[in-house]
Amino acid sequence: MRILGIDPGTVVMGYGVIEAADDKTTLIDSDALTATERSPIGERLSFMYHRLLEIIARYQPDAVAIEQPFMGKNVKAALAIGRAQAIAILAAADKGIPTFEYTPAQVKQRVTNYGASTKEQVQEMVKLQLNLTEVPQPNDAADALAVALCHLHETHLDSLLAQGDQQ
Repeated sequence: MRILGIDPGTVVMGYGVIEAADDKTTLIDSDALTATERSPIGERLSFMYHRLLEIIARYQPDAVAIEQPFMGKNVKAALAIGRAQAIAILAAADKGIPTFEYTPAQVKQRVTNYGASTKEQVQEMVKLQLNLTEVPQPNDAADALAVALCHLHETHLDSLLAQGDQQ
């Protein structure tokens, strides 16, 4: 299974592609898309959308996992991230790829087994689970890989639960 994880943003959008086969998970690629900060929101969203289509075409993921915006006190920031999230969902839907959304707490829980983990703890677990020598950079790419790993763990858990139901 190949998973594209996305950490949405309207200026910087992290992405990470992993492949899981035979109990081995491999990093395929990760990076961040960066739009011009002062350009209009429509131009930034268009840039992100078209770059995501290129990434999807290049890596042919089986699923796209997207982090949901954190609804803290900064409503304006959460709305902006929601726009970027919608662009990611649209790019995947245009190619017929199923999307899955996870809250930051779900990502932390699945990747570290602790829903209140720090960003550094999550990044360290990404490094360990992908057998890397360093934490992936930039941080947005590491966050996107955490979302992809979250989906992988969620899929594995669902599979175990389905097997238990059949017995």
